[in-house]
Amino acid sequence: MDPFMQAAIEEARKGYEAGGVPIGSVLVHRGEIIGRGHNQRQQRGSAILHGEMDALENAGRLPAHVYREAVLYTTLSPCPMCSGAIVLYGIPEVVIGENTTFKGDEALLRERGVTLTIHDDSQCKSLMAQFIAERPEVWYEDIGESGAS
Repeated sequence: MDPFMQAAIEEARKGYEAGGVPIGSVLVHRGEIIGRGHNQRQQRGSAILHGEMDALENAGRLPAHVYREAVLYTTLSPCPMCSGAIVLYGIPEVVIGENTTFKGDEALLRERGVTLTIHDDSQCKSLMAQFIAERPEVWYEDIGESGAS
């Protein structure tokens, strides 16, 4: 397994163990993790701390060229908010653990020239399936929906 995706999965597990949505992310620059995070909307009462946003926040303020040389790893396809941040900062590549549970704004990312690599990772899928079965109301809130249809 790719060590950076494994680090993102470890972040997702941290989020799950803390009662949040199990989505993790790491920002990698020149082969080194410079930011890591997991969804913390429940834990911190945040409107925006998805896994990708938390990893960007934890990386701190960086020069523009660092983002343009970085790769973002995330366990789940990025939502429109996170995709917007990826485009805003010019991150050229995103590695996605899975996009079956939720397919984010991949079309926007591709239109803007972002390279996407999608793993069909069973760990990512099973962690999400377990969480959604246990706490569907939190999941639907996180993706901005009112519930199962």
